[in-house]
Formats: sequence, structure tokens, C-alpha cells
Amino acid sequence: MSTQSKYRLLIIFFMIFISRVSFAQALPHLRISTENNASHVQTRVVQMFVDRLSEKLRGKLEVELYHSAELFRDSNVVKAIADGKVQMAVPGTWQIDKFEPNVGLFLLPMFYGRDAEVNYTLRDGEVGQAINQKIGETLGVKVIGRWIDLGYAHLYGVKHKINSYEDLVGMSVRIAGGDANALRIEALGASPRVVPWPDLPQALKHGNIDGILTTHATIVSANLWEKGVDSAFEDKEYFAQYVPMVSQRFWNRIPQETQQAIKEAWESVIEESRLMAVKTQQDAYATLKENGVRIVTPSAEDRAKHRKIMMLNQPALVKKLGIAPFLVEKTLIQLNK
Repeated sequence: MSTQSKYRLLIIFFMIFISRVSFAQALPHLRISTENNASHVQTRVVQMFVDRLSEKLRGKLEVELYHSAELFRDSNVVKAIADGKVQMAVPGTWQIDKFEPNVGLFLLPMFYGRDAEVNYTLRDGEVGQAINQKIGETLGVKVIGRWIDLGYAHLYGVKHKINSYEDLVGMSVRIAGGDANALRIEALGASPRVVPWPDLPQALKHGNIDGILTTHATIVSANLWEKGVDSAFEDKEYFAQYVPMVSQRFWNRIPQETQQAIKEAWESVIEESRLMAVKTQQDAYATLKENGVRIVTPSAEDRAKHRKIMMLNQPALVKKLGIAPFLVEKTLIQLNK
């Protein structure tokens, strides 16, 4: 082979290499942020989605998951998506209602103490679809599918035994966020205090709170009995779920087939993730008992009694929170069927 031929061949190889590098650099980059650590059910489900999507769109989309608030806390991630600082997140409903008040519908007293099936009927149906549309319009995001579960949120005592509703009066209760959460806690006679999850260990260390609103699995994920959690009051404050949202700007930049693949990959984890959440909460219940946490479960009748009392203030809450009355009416009709 002549020197000139070798030179031409070298140029061809170089151009192919450059084109491949340029192609790799041009791949759309989907960065996903979660607040919880790798063992938490939220992060595990999102990782499952990432694995399936990466396999489905290999060479067409670069997908990366950042957990443990490495990029953003969930309290800040909604704004980060709107500002284009991250492409996707799966924040809890309690982080969204300050931006889109209608999400607070599922945190209202009418859902207090309700079973998961009641929540699914409404969230996966017309009411949930209407709220997803409002989330998208208000925040400039695309809700890519059904919501994933965390599970029932209950109240936990920190060096403060909770045996009945009366024991809640006067407690300072940590909440992750949500105006409706705060108002519901106040209706039970306690004082809500917003503390982001990464800041909770310090708040417990300094004795700034004597109660926590969260789930069994979340307590277990951080071994919080070692930080003073000694009792649980299983009153089903609300059914906690996470909303999968993608920046609308990012969504508009990717091809339709990529959009469809993202939605399909997300839908593929829903049923499995809900079973995973149930199993996670059941295992966490057992772990709490093994570690000496006293668990009290008020009866369905007792929960219904307190729900009825709290609902006397619901019209005022709806007005204060700015929730659309037609959504409340539509929900009440279905709940009363």
C-alpha cells in the first residue's frame, strides 16, 4: 500500500472516530434526580425504570440517576425542572401542591384513613388525569404516566409515646412539605414543622421535634429508632405517591418514538412497583417491631370519626389552598358511591 493510500485510510478512520464521538456527544441526556438513598423504594423503582429505558433506547438516549439529593432535594427539584436544571424527577405529591394547588386534593381530610384502592380509583382515573394536565400546564412539565407508591403515611413519636388521638395534641410534628399536610396536622391539634429529609437527623439530634409524618419504610431506611423514634400511630394520614415528571423543554426536543419509549418504560414498572411498595412497608413494619417501636392502629371506625370531624373544615381548606371546587365535587361523588 502506498504512503498516499495509507494517509487516505488514516483520514477515513479518523473521520469515523470523530463522527462517532460527535454522535455520542449529541445524544439527548436525561438526568433524573431523587432525594432518597439507593435503598429507598422511590429510588429503587426509578432505577428499575432507568435500566429498562437504557436497554430500550441504547445509543439513542443517555440516562443517569442521581439519588440521595446529590443534585436537588425534592423540595427544590420542581423548580429545578421548570428552570431546565434537571430533566426529570419524581417528587412526592406533598412537594407539588405549593406550585399546583390541585395536587393537594389527595391530602384533604376526605382521604384521611382511606384504603389504597380508593386512592387508585381516583388517581388513575379522570380526576388524576385532570390533575396531571394541570401539573403540566402550571409547571411546564410532562407527567409521563401513573404515579408510583410510597405507601401510607402515619405519625411517629420521638421519645413521645402515641397511644391515642389525644396524645397528638400539642406535638411538634415534622412534615416533608405540603400546605394540606400542615393544615391536617393542625386539625389534629399538633403543630407542623417542615424539615427536609436530609436535615432530619440534625433536627432529631437537637430535640426540635417530637413527631414525624412519614411511612414505615422511610423510618426504617434511616434506622430512626436509633434517633429516638419509639412509637407509631397507624392512622393512614394520606396515601403517599410520587409523580413522574419530565421537563417540557426536554420533552419537546426528543423524537416522538423516544417519548413513547419513555412512557412505555415507565408504565412497565407501575404494577411491579406498587407490589414492591407494599412488600417494603410490610417488611418495615416487622423491622420496627423487632427494634422495639410500639405500633398502635386506630380502628377504621375511629379513623372515620376523625375524618368526619376534620371534613367540617374541608370547604375552608379547599378555598384556602386554591383547589378547584369542581374537582372536589367530582371526588366526593365517587367517594360516596
